[in-house]
Amino acid sequence: MSADLNEHETMFGGKLLAMVDAEASLAAVRLAKGTVVTASMDHVQFAKPFVLGDAAELQAYVTGIGKRSIEVFAKVIDEEMATGKRSLGFTCFMTYVAIDEAADFSDYRLVGEDSEQVFLMETYVNRRARRTEERQNMKMVRDHISFRK
Repeated sequence: MSADLNEHETMFGGKLLAMVDAEASLAAVRLAKGTVVTASMDHVQFAKPFVLGDAAELQAYVTGIGKRSIEVFAKVIDEEMATGKRSLGFTCFMTYVAIDEAADFSDYRLVGEDSEQVFLMETYVNRRARRTEERQNMKMVRDHISFRK
């Protein structure tokens, strides 16, 4: 829609991020069967701009589970409505955390429905290890952030 466009006449990135968060949270809530909060969004890739007249198809599914955390992969497929041509426009991983501190998903098992899902589920442990390292690095950064005026 024209209200979603930025000064470059492509979809405003913040609008797309909000749409992706809303869609991906549904996948996490379905698994958690309770309230979750967004903990992080990473590996964000704007692969192709969306322009007026394109359709954006959002798809999201769970790719990893921790004790209280749920990783969701989200992708947005761009479809040129005039031609029917489809291409990948956006991807990211979202991490959600169950609000209920007693939640425990460690006994859950995921089963991929196609080669894409199987691959992303198999590589979850690598992404999780990188996130742990990134959190430790960001803690050091936060310890050095000043709040002075």
